[in-house]
Amino acid sequence: MAHAYRFGMEEEFFLADARTRGSPRARLKAFHAAVKARLDTVEREQLQCQIEIASPPTDDIEAARGHLVELRRSLSEIGSERDILTFAAGTHPTARWRDQSATDKARYHGIMADLRMVGQRNLVCGLHVHVEVPDPDTRIDLMGRLLPFLPVLLALSTSSPFWQGERTGMAGYRTRAYAELPRTGLPELFADPADYARYVDVMTRSGAIADATFLWWQLRPSLKYPTLELRVADSCPRLDDGLCIASLYRCLVRRVVRDRTRNAGMTAASRGFIRENLWRAERDGVKAELIDEARAQAVPMTETIEMLLDDTAEDADALGCSEACAHARTIVADGSSADRQLAIFSAARKRGARERDALSAVVDFLAQETAAGTATAVGATRAPSRRR
Repeated sequence: MAHAYRFGMEEEFFLADARTRGSPRARLKAFHAAVKARLDTVEREQLQCQIEIASPPTDDIEAARGHLVELRRSLSEIGSERDILTFAAGTHPTARWRDQSATDKARYHGIMADLRMVGQRNLVCGLHVHVEVPDPDTRIDLMGRLLPFLPVLLALSTSSPFWQGERTGMAGYRTRAYAELPRTGLPELFADPADYARYVDVMTRSGAIADATFLWWQLRPSLKYPTLELRVADSCPRLDDGLCIASLYRCLVRRVVRDRTRNAGMTAASRGFIRENLWRAERDGVKAELIDEARAQAVPMTETIEMLLDDTAEDADALGCSEACAHARTIVADGSSADRQLAIFSAARKRGARERDALSAVVDFLAQETAAGTATAVGATRAPSRRR
């Protein structure tokens, strides 16, 4: 309890051609060179049409906001100079996986060689949140006991209703697409830290993985940092949404640390309920009803959020992020990014736009929201011109 539960956020973005809204292959090299020259905290991702920004470790929510807002604006400016849109979303509404190329980096070459077509299809972007947990053994214990909260955090983040130019009928398709990769989804229910250490040791010595960074679970202990890393969330166009999810996760870590009995002794059935709730969150987003294992009934998201906020109120107050956590009520009431994307798409279609142009309107909207950070983009509901 002595430490401040410092946190850091990693946001993955897509890059799109401002004219076609597809991948800007011809201008990617110049874009990445400009980013490298101007921003030293931005990283390349597995595919060339992706990029990642990160906030430094902090215990101040407003410091994280200021850092990420500046990075978002800088990326938007660099992209604008080169006719490239940068935007946050779990999936790209128009890009096709067959058109993508891997980033020229040894790690990514190795991953693509191992994953083959599955690696090339990994056209998704997520929000990752690190929360400091200094003791390694505590991280393993928390990894299991925090699993029941993953579905609600996913629901709040859902921003992937489109895939390969198609409506999926889901709010969060990203985790479905990402599940093609091995060692994704929920981590196993490890008996204790020694059980986890044995798993990593055998997987490494057998050549299945190079190290623990190749365990791509939705929640995992970081190998590089003294943190427990949340990886379940879609990348959020509105920074307020991402900060809300990061704050809730940070509070949940503190809450579960305070109560060592919370979610202790979970069974295979418990993990099954979590998997079902993840499916409900993927499918319905903030409209989902999640199963409450103790009550043996499905609970609307509005009620789930109120229970969560009430349960973590002391932690939110101690960590100075009560307002950021309370934003979850707004997401549930107004809808997640998936709901806004579908509204933009439907409005464009009703005005007579072709399906491709309606999807382009969604890309434009996402780019404007991402650059703005928090505000709804002005004029985002206009159908795009039919430039080709």
